[in-house]
Amino acid sequence: MVDVVTLGESMVTFLPSRPGRLADVPSFDRAIGGAESNVACALAAFGHTARWVGRVGADGFGDHLVERIAGHGVDVSAVRRDTRRPTGVYFRTAGDRGTGAHEVAYYREGSAASAMSTGNVNLAAVRAGRVLHLSGITAALSADCLALMRALTAPGPGRPLLSFDLNHRPGLAGTDPAALLELARGADLAFVGEDEAEQAWGVTGGPAAIREALPEPAVLVVKQGAGGATAFDGGPAFERAPHTSVVAPTGAGDAFAAGFLSATLRGLPVRDRLRHGHLMAAAALTTPGDLATPPARGHADRLAALDDDAWGRLRLGPGWTQADRAPEEANTP
Repeated sequence: MVDVVTLGESMVTFLPSRPGRLADVPSFDRAIGGAESNVACALAAFGHTARWVGRVGADGFGDHLVERIAGHGVDVSAVRRDTRRPTGVYFRTAGDRGTGAHEVAYYREGSAASAMSTGNVNLAAVRAGRVLHLSGITAALSADCLALMRALTAPGPGRPLLSFDLNHRPGLAGTDPAALLELARGADLAFVGEDEAEQAWGVTGGPAAIREALPEPAVLVVKQGAGGATAFDGGPAFERAPHTSVVAPTGAGDAFAAGFLSATLRGLPVRDRLRHGHLMAAAALTTPGDLATPPARGHADRLAALDDDAWGRLRLGPGWTQADRAPEEANTP
């Protein structure tokens, strides 16, 4: 039994050596990307036991993914290799996410991960955690992946606490908003962005409207961008996000989920769960890649325990996770 098991596709990511169109960038640096493995890596770095389950090709990129994820302290023993299908890869432009200039080129159709099914995934290993974390990306990869997600989210004896991050990707051909709503309704804990709810389901009106559309999860977290997040665990609770100097926005949503899950595993109150989510997201936002070294747990706990006024004055920039001073001195003006 581990603290958290995640399942999904991880890909080799090629990051441009300089800004510009993909057609103009002369070279790329190699990294790893994948919402579910990002969550597992962040949790492992924060001191939890985490397992990532997936499928990769029997190729060098598959080797790289498994070795890098294991290097973060994640259990990869249930990862399967596919001799007929390749590991997925993608390329993206630099520094322009959220603008019309941003380009992403995915090469994941027919990948090893897209062939995941109830017949070729170690279901016992997937279910052997206190928490099972899934995302809507996996459901869009293939019909077999959607069937696997439905099997894992179905109620039944011995099911771990089921965490589901919508992670709506309208660019994926297999994205089915109705199926995503079905999966979210089967979760015990669901993460949904305000913008995602509007894109996927046409739900507007803020967190209360999203909760009305999604009453089933015991805990619903509505992410509201740089403003903060609202959690429904009984009544609504809002926590603003600290002011953060953004280096790159990639991976922030996955880091937020990891922080919230960590605090959930530790039995912390909803305010602290939201704040740990924001702190993990700030660690990702202040580093250039998808994965960031989180703050030491004691440092994060001190920040999460600040009174509302001190929390509102937090200013987090590059290097803040390494701070070794009192939080008020290190992070407030």
